[in-house]
Amino acid sequence: MTSESQQETLPPGVRPFTTRAMLVGLLTLLTVIGGGGLALASPQLFGAERPAGCDTPNRRMDLYAVELPKDPVTKQIRLGYGRTPGSASYPGPTIEMVEGQCLAITLHNRVSAETLTALRTNPTHPLGVSLHVHGVKYTQQSDGTVHSGSYVAPGESRTYTWFAKKRDGKHGGTAGYWWYHDHVVGGEHGTQGIGAGLFGGVVVRRPGDPKPDRTYVTAFGDRQTINLRRAADADTCDPVNPQPGPTCFVAKIGERVEFINFGIGNDMHTWHLHGHSWANTRTGFVPPEDSALTDSIQMVDNKTLGPGDSFGFQIVAGDSVGPGHWMLHCHMQFHSDGGMHTMFHVLDENGNMPPGGHHAPLPTPTASAGHDGH
Repeated sequence: MTSESQQETLPPGVRPFTTRAMLVGLLTLLTVIGGGGLALASPQLFGAERPAGCDTPNRRMDLYAVELPKDPVTKQIRLGYGRTPGSASYPGPTIEMVEGQCLAITLHNRVSAETLTALRTNPTHPLGVSLHVHGVKYTQQSDGTVHSGSYVAPGESRTYTWFAKKRDGKHGGTAGYWWYHDHVVGGEHGTQGIGAGLFGGVVVRRPGDPKPDRTYVTAFGDRQTINLRRAADADTCDPVNPQPGPTCFVAKIGERVEFINFGIGNDMHTWHLHGHSWANTRTGFVPPEDSALTDSIQMVDNKTLGPGDSFGFQIVAGDSVGPGHWMLHCHMQFHSDGGMHTMFHVLDENGNMPPGGHHAPLPTPTASAGHDGH
């Protein structure tokens, strides 16, 4: 509280809280750091550390930003997120949440200042990486931006808090398919960070949602890329021992498979999967037959995907169509012609790869016994 004697020393018409506001503003201006970016002297200037409803995180995890080998074709710098430094990849690990959950993620920046300097487009831009998420709730301290100072300098760590708000009478909740990405590398929008590989999928479920056997992420981007790769580089499944991963979409017939899809870069795309369709709903599944909405739900196998858009769904691998190599591609023709395609490999019930694959044509059929050719 300001005393009467202190109040008397103030200029006429200026109240104590005005002076405090001026001091806060001055402190903010004085925190322009050597890299040229604006960092806050105190995160508390932006209010609460956690979003309303998230009193204490009930789950914690570590995430590492790591430099990976350069792209073998373009020689571009590649970065990735990983649950451990050795498991970093692009896309990064899929982060699953359930509505009502409060998640604290500690991001460790293992990317060198030298590499971050090479990526920045402005020599005064600060060096660091960040974590910015779509769809869930967070305060500005967890925004992952330069202007809020919520990024991580090389060799340092920072904890971000995400809250998967539940649906209620005023809010639709946060259940859905989202994504996370860097918002700092190279410039204030993180364009170079995303382009280098700092992105990953997020899924928020409601209690009782069906759980998949496998989850895959596809980031449709510029240069006709899927997960920053094109053509053969986008599908590296071993024909004998396929290992699920960012470049090998594989499942056994009958398995429940989830795809999380989002657009990066600047191009528009259309996401198409052969042999399978899904309901245009939050989960990709049709509600029970007694639901009044059942007849109004559209089934789709092709969906428009713009920059920053995200959607997801679950399917049953090979449902009614059997094992096979099912093409997954952008249906903008010059994009698919340019290499924006891969395969969803559905194995037989014994886990064996069917013939063909990798966009190789199947052998020409021969006349079967008892067929006279007429």
